[in-house]
Amino acid sequence: MIPARKHRLFRWWFSRHARGRLRQCFSAVRAEGLDHLRAALAAGPVLIVSNHTSWWDPLVVLYLTEHTLRCDGHAMMDAGNLLRLPFFAMVGAFGVDLANPSDGAGAMRYAARLLNAPGRMVWVFPQGRERPVTERPLGFRAGSAEVARVARCVTVPIGLRYEHRGDERPELLMSIGQALPWTKDVTAARAAHEAAVTARLDALDAALRDGGTGGFEVLEATGPGAAARWAERALVAMTRPWAVKALRG
Repeated sequence: MIPARKHRLFRWWFSRHARGRLRQCFSAVRAEGLDHLRAALAAGPVLIVSNHTSWWDPLVVLYLTEHTLRCDGHAMMDAGNLLRLPFFAMVGAFGVDLANPSDGAGAMRYAARLLNAPGRMVWVFPQGRERPVTERPLGFRAGSAEVARVARCVTVPIGLRYEHRGDERPELLMSIGQALPWTKDVTAARAAHEAAVTARLDALDAALRDGGTGGFEVLEATGPGAAARWAERALVAMTRPWAVKALRG
């Protein structure tokens, strides 16, 4: 297992870099249910479980931890990826070799030790690797349930989705569910974690299908650049006379 080695100044810089990347590459960052997570963090430590669908996911974890919630966050990461990208350890990631049972057990104990006070958060992707957002079942492993059992903490489910809609850039959408209590029954807890994240993904799917994301909290919103806006206005001005003439004809 590779432990986290948080560095305050690097975390300050890299979290701002992550936010800049999100603002550059996404037209909006929207979330529903953030009050569930804020309330859980105020009451005690929180384990987060979510689907793992994109390269962007670790930056989303950092953004939500440092900018939106401002809490003491960590995330479980594949050891091979952490060796390839060691700077993530400096912002709170710790690595686990999923193919090594003893390493996995050590990482779960390590995660549970991190969850020792209100405002502390550990994010786990129980799928273990990136999978299509449409894949069902999600195929959660039991590690997150074991962490919750050892730490005796609540678990908050989050669905993540990256969606192209009415802009050239996609939107980042998050649906956050109510906290789940811990239980000694790891098998039942694993199933509950997977069902809760699946429900959040289904809620995102319904919101997109019905155009119901207007009630989401907007965390970031960036329109097209000045050059793109000018070019669009110029095209409208040049083509409007033709459109009006065609309509009248």
